Amino acid sequence: MHHPEDDTISNPSSNESFESILERNLSRRQVLKGGLGAAAVAMFGPPLFDMNKALAGTDSAGLIGFTGISPSTADTVRVPAGYSAQVLYRWGDPASAGPAFLQDASNSAADQMVQAGMHHDGMHFFPFPKRGAGRSIQYSSDRGLMCINHEYTDDGLLHPGGMSPWTAEKVAKSKAAHGVSVIEVRMDEDGEWKVKRPSAFARRITGDTPIRISGPVAGSDWVRTLADPAGLTVLGTLNNCAHGYTPWGTYLTCEENWNGYFVNRSGAIPAEQRRYGISANGFGYRWHEHDERFDAARHPNEPNRFGWVVEIDPFQPQSRPVKRTALGRIKHEGAIVTLARDQRVVVYTGDDERFEYIYKFVSRDAFDARASSAAHNRDLLDHGTLYVARFNADGGGEWVALEHGRNGLTAGNGFSSQAEVLVKTRQAADRVGATKMDRPEWIAVHPVTGEVYCTLTNNSRRGAAGQPATDAANPRANNVYGHIIRWRESGADNAALSFQWDVFVLCGDPANADPAKRGNIVGDIYGSPDGLWFDDRGVLWIQTDVSTSTLNRGDYANMGNNQMLACDPATGETRRFLTGPRGCEVTGVVATPDGKNLFVNLQHPGETAAERGDPANPKAVSAWPDGEAGGRPRSATVVIRRDDGGVIGS
Repeated sequence: MHHPEDDTISNPSSNESFESILERNLSRRQVLKGGLGAAAVAMFGPPLFDMNKALAGTDSAGLIGFTGISPSTADTVRVPAGYSAQVLYRWGDPASAGPAFLQDASNSAADQMVQAGMHHDGMHFFPFPKRGAGRSIQYSSDRGLMCINHEYTDDGLLHPGGMSPWTAEKVAKSKAAHGVSVIEVRMDEDGEWKVKRPSAFARRITGDTPIRISGPVAGSDWVRTLADPAGLTVLGTLNNCAHGYTPWGTYLTCEENWNGYFVNRSGAIPAEQRRYGISANGFGYRWHEHDERFDAARHPNEPNRFGWVVEIDPFQPQSRPVKRTALGRIKHEGAIVTLARDQRVVVYTGDDERFEYIYKFVSRDAFDARASSAAHNRDLLDHGTLYVARFNADGGGEWVALEHGRNGLTAGNGFSSQAEVLVKTRQAADRVGATKMDRPEWIAVHPVTGEVYCTLTNNSRRGAAGQPATDAANPRANNVYGHIIRWRESGADNAALSFQWDVFVLCGDPANADPAKRGNIVGDIYGSPDGLWFDDRGVLWIQTDVSTSTLNRGDYANMGNNQMLACDPATGETRRFLTGPRGCEVTGVVATPDGKNLFVNLQHPGETAAERGDPANPKAVSAWPDGEAGGRPRSATVVIRRDDGGVIGS
């Protein structure tokens, strides 16, 4: 998710851009089967390798079994014929026992502390175990815990009078509307999903929840403050965007555009803060007026305590969340976990800003699947090596270690310890020559082949004055539609230090008057890919995040509201599965173990082109999900089922 008010570029380095590499690389090889088409293949020449061969062993016949739906500008959730969508959990709904949402949004900060936060984003379903035949353990598809991110707030809708007047109570309520919900959900005999209330597992984690710092940065001078001289406890997690989950059953929530909550009006913002986008005005949250820790001039270490991946144990409601600093400090867009051949843990993450980088972490120790190894697995994410990607022009690439004492990360170059390398992850990646990318967002790993896919949402700054440019052969100058790349780790081992990469799709509209913007999509068109997730059958689900200032106008006039599509990775074919209500982003998707229930989040329905709600006219754009009888639009989780009870998408 690109925050509407974060339109800056924080990377001043001269590292080579992905575009210039792509330009040379496309001139030497085919993009992918089902990609640019025969004319483009003739122009660019034969492929250096064909990643589809790696997918040949997967049976994609009939992988997508529904008829794609048309684009839409309707203020509703649309799904294919034979499917139904049910609203499950809306902003303001109680997480457990607690007060109901008031239509004028006059709930107090204390109420909001126990209600669903705003702007649902990444999420995961953790099924309850049930005893199977013999001693085998199976997992329920009708009861589980949901962890749901609440990314940010629209203070024009959160408070009855918006931000006027601005008070300490409103700051407290805004912080309470951030963070994560942990709720218990179950399906009743009629096939309706419900939130179980009360639930011993339910809780809300907010912008004020105490969170432990762990890993190499814990206790270091970089995170010590007047309020926390030990540097071991942070209040809150913020701007929780995409997510991940671990083989040992915990949830990873990712702090993305955390910089916008801080301001520095000293007139001399340190380079360390500028590199992460801290400015004099932030995103206009104005928290610093009533909570001085968000004044980065007075408390320069407080920003260093954000930008991390946070681990939550959903089945232990009394446990304290943990910021895992070994995974680096960036604007994390997800933390996708897989296992290497030797069972070490691999975590992929993107830094969601123009011209930023793609990272992976490889644990020092291997995951142990035995139930008795809980203590062993608990701190796997505290020990290992963080790498950043370098994409080469020949279709290869390597992972460069961000480790103190290696690759120029020395005291003489401004990195006195591993703690400093991790606090200054962006600067370390600059130093080692990582490849600038186009807003790396969600990452997904194919469940059979291990190929890794990453959405590069868009970058209209490409070719602008002072920014990396391409020549006429590069179709991604002024990249308003974005694209998706994928790579194959050497030896099919996700812990490998080299890889082969290719372009999976260049998004676009075939009807665009500019040939460079038509893309190479096979099937239903889309732009600004963001959310990305593989189901167990190998269907790649793609969600879009076209900003409301662009939605249904200009280059996006033909695409309708934001949407979710199913894609066959072997053929590249996409089919539109869902369209959201007006002004929303479609983000967050997960299924139950049997594949018959699909949860999807609809974020900020009703967001205006100004990207902040008008409290005097909250339903100017959308009345979803409560309709005209409701007080204002509300982000919500929906659950989708096939009417015949079959597997989603098949």
